[in-house]
Amino acid sequence: MEEEPVNVNEFKELARKAPPKMYYDFYTGGAEDQYTLQENEEAFCRIINRPRILRDVRSIDLSTTMSGYNISMPVLIAPTSMHKLANPEGVTYSASKISDLNLFQNFYRVLSTGSTCSLEEVALSCSAIRFFQLFVYKRRDISAKLVQRAESNGYKAIVLTVDCPRIGRRESDVKNKRTICIPIFHLLSIIDMNTTHRTSAEEPGWMEVQVWKLLSTGLSMLCSIERIGSHMCTRTDIAWLKSTTNLPILIKRVLTSEDAIKSLEVGVSGIIVSNHVGRQLDYSPATIDVLEEVVHAVGGKVPVFIEGGMWRGTDVFKAMALAARAVLAGCVRTCERRYGVKRVLEMLKDELELAMALSGCSSLKEITRSHVRTEREQQIVSML
Repeated sequence: MEEEPVNVNEFKELARKAPPKMYYDFYTGGAEDQYTLQENEEAFCRIINRPRILRDVRSIDLSTTMSGYNISMPVLIAPTSMHKLANPEGVTYSASKISDLNLFQNFYRVLSTGSTCSLEEVALSCSAIRFFQLFVYKRRDISAKLVQRAESNGYKAIVLTVDCPRIGRRESDVKNKRTICIPIFHLLSIIDMNTTHRTSAEEPGWMEVQVWKLLSTGLSMLCSIERIGSHMCTRTDIAWLKSTTNLPILIKRVLTSEDAIKSLEVGVSGIIVSNHVGRQLDYSPATIDVLEEVVHAVGGKVPVFIEGGMWRGTDVFKAMALAARAVLAGCVRTCERRYGVKRVLEMLKDELELAMALSGCSSLKEITRSHVRTEREQQIVSML
């Protein structure tokens, strides 16, 4: 009998045994040498906590507000695709299970364009505050239709991913050379104006494609349909997107102060520091290493979020100390099949609460820059 996991990393290792290897590789693999994938996690380990004493921490408040909504802790469910490979119910399973928890009655879910469940299904499955992750396609009417569906189903913001003019070379997928089902039925339906496509006798609405071929040729899965076009995004595309919706737009994949300033210039409502979890350009910096650079460039004009490398509540604490408004956690998908989505979030919550108590912080507002010391700061101190 397997031992009960006591942290999220142990869930990750147990999840390795659940789905077929090729699915697990798809979920967890990075681009090329996977340097950035590993650095995302290791960079957190190089940041040291600086706890305080003589503080009253009998009661710990993890709640915060975002866009006028109260949430129970500063953790958003990141946009991740292909959940049905891990669980037949897909995103609706994790959404409904999290909603069952009183602790997470108010939480944020960012739904991926590559979801195996439609916007409508997810909207019906939970009471989460929902954002929709979007690519701007060459066929703009496709993107416009997705935005309209998001608006009509109560989604509160658009998260625009801008780092996919091509897909990074994920060599674990190339090596597997297997065929898996890619859910593109809702996009095909948009193209043909509400015509339902049934491309597989076993699973209506799915199209079988060879992922390794798509990745090795640099094509995006959803953009492998010729009529949709590329994911490349420019200033003009963002201006067009803003003209189609009144929803706030958050831009995802900012790693430099230059791009942070450029994002402000085009009028986004929020910035997500992200390197696509190490799945696009390898040897990009770890997100926690560039968080402060982006925060300083933004100067408080819009909230800054961070994605990538967080598997501990202490990681969330460090991100908050470096002025992130909240973090996007993608670890839920890895643990979706055999192991409890609820338990994973409970672990992050419990660990964050403990880290705050032991650091002398009774609320998120009390977490300050002085509660952490970066690797560079440690080197400077050692030279004194």
